[in-house]
Amino acid sequence: MLNTCLFPAAGYGTRFLPATKSLPKEMLPILTKPLIHYGVDEALEAGMRNMAFVTGRGKRALADYFDISYELEHQIAGSKKEYLLTEIRELMNACSFSFTRQNEMKGLGHAIYSGKNLVGDEAFGVILADDLCINEDGAGVMSQMRAIYEKYRCSVVAVMEVNDESIQNYGVVAGKGIDGDLVMISDMIEKPEPEGAPTNLAIIGRYILTPDIFEVLSTTAPGKNGEIQITDALLKQAQNGMVLAYKFKGKRFDCGSVAGFVEATNYFYNLEKKC
Repeated sequence: MLNTCLFPAAGYGTRFLPATKSLPKEMLPILTKPLIHYGVDEALEAGMRNMAFVTGRGKRALADYFDISYELEHQIAGSKKEYLLTEIRELMNACSFSFTRQNEMKGLGHAIYSGKNLVGDEAFGVILADDLCINEDGAGVMSQMRAIYEKYRCSVVAVMEVNDESIQNYGVVAGKGIDGDLVMISDMIEKPEPEGAPTNLAIIGRYILTPDIFEVLSTTAPGKNGEIQITDALLKQAQNGMVLAYKFKGKRFDCGSVAGFVEATNYFYNLEKKC
């Protein structure tokens, strides 16, 4: 079964200071919905109903968002604005939400390991909410990845081609192409310099991980920047079995950057005008 999606959301969002001094970056809105809402929508579309969040200090707004606001709902009950809460109410009714804290910022691998008790002993999805993905022509990225997982029963990461100038911002994969848009990974490097990158295939914030990843993470030493890197753990999985990289269908916006956030806002605004 693939019932749970984990949302690592403990980062400080320093590229959006001073706004993120008191507002979690995952709560930054694209039009009228925060980034985290889009991520939960994508997970739910993929059949995941248990939403697990790894947060940190100052992130209570995430839990509040997926909870009832009695005062607000009382104030707008029966008014023309009541319909504006319909979508979040439906999401709250469809999903369960659980939260834990990452007490120290030790990298994405550590954040995922911190969610172990929320996930249990089963495969799970991982969505980084500031990577906003959309596929106008069909299923969302996580739904696409679920189909791959159900066929191969191994960890899957989403990748896209990037240029040399930005490749040092990503984990990069190399391997053997199989079955169309899939690559069987043989090597992974976290944030390489352009001249040291084995390919231009960069990992984005979408993963499906098998539960043995927690055992691997428990023995993974700090890597790049002194952090526990999920790429290092996935490389161990690939060496001991199989990990697939998937060139997903759709668009991805890096909403962890101001430029990507503005690009996404404009895209979704124009998309809404078409409807």
